[in-house]
Amino acid sequence: MPTTYLRRFYSSFLAHVVDIPPRLLALLLSILLVVLPLTGLPITTLFMLTTANVLAIFAASWDLLVGRTGQISLGHSVFFGIGAYGTGLLFLYLKWPLWVTIPLSLLAGALIALIIGIPCLRVRGHYLALVTLALPIILSSLILFFRNITRGDYGIWGLPAYFPNMPYNQQYVAEFYLTLFLLFISAVIMYKIANSKIGLVFMSILDDELASKACGINITKYKLMAFTLSGLFGSLAGSVNVHLLGNHVASLASLSLTISFMVIVYTIFGGIGTIYGPIVGVYSLVILERFVLTQRLEVVSSWRLIFFSVLIIVLLILWRGRGLARFVTDKLDDFGEARNLDERGPKIWKKYKKRNSNSKRG
Repeated sequence: MPTTYLRRFYSSFLAHVVDIPPRLLALLLSILLVVLPLTGLPITTLFMLTTANVLAIFAASWDLLVGRTGQISLGHSVFFGIGAYGTGLLFLYLKWPLWVTIPLSLLAGALIALIIGIPCLRVRGHYLALVTLALPIILSSLILFFRNITRGDYGIWGLPAYFPNMPYNQQYVAEFYLTLFLLFISAVIMYKIANSKIGLVFMSILDDELASKACGINITKYKLMAFTLSGLFGSLAGSVNVHLLGNHVASLASLSLTISFMVIVYTIFGGIGTIYGPIVGVYSLVILERFVLTQRLEVVSSWRLIFFSVLIIVLLILWRGRGLARFVTDKLDDFGEARNLDERGPKIWKKYKKRNSNSKRG
């Protein structure tokens, strides 16, 4: 019996991974990420990759909202800030551990996304973009106004670490694997949602909102659902980020419009509307920014933003919004070669053989 299951698993692995070049490449890159910390990388490189994992979750959450339903959000950092300040305030006043404060911050982010989504979705297009752009500014003003509670522009310092009992160097390795695991789980969930029946409704709203409404689809319900899910995963990124070594502070920097701008850059560069595209975009541009622009060329931050802006404009013209990930997958699909049915395993592909035999009889 175990041999049968192993044979079926092997046949399914060949058919659904090895025979599909983009999936095989994704598997190899995932294995590379898992093995990299074991090669003795410097702490700065590990911290960079850990930050990339968090930003990849955040970028994928933006893509789930904008790339799937077309609801333009220019102030997505509001959810990043909600996650950061949610876990920070719970620790500051209640002294709860981060394993409790982070899940509660996710619920707070989803609830606030639902609340602010109701008035936001009464406007469309450019007006919606302007409304969302104002959200992190409003939240920043509230934090400064209630500085006795939120500590204002000073921020909430001294947040607990994930693995305080481990040696310092090993904490960076453990944090990398923790964020990589969260990225994997979040990406799988968002990808499953995007390719489910709910995701099909999202795409119908993106393609033709009026036609979707004419088919009886509750447009407001599904838009709020996308807004809530996006807010939940965006808050996850913010709450996880503030407990990393080198951070340990919830501050107004988490609500910066630069974060909202960069998440758009990451997603467009990687490929909007794909979920996996933002992950590719984050890793590509974070490595480009930290290694090439910062360490090698020593470009200041303002010029880096200009460089990324020009880069996105050029890529939009050349790739027409397809992004790096979709460009690579399209090229890899040309190398795909269908495996013989007998090689794939008779148990897995029995229904396809039966279908072919029935068609020949007909």
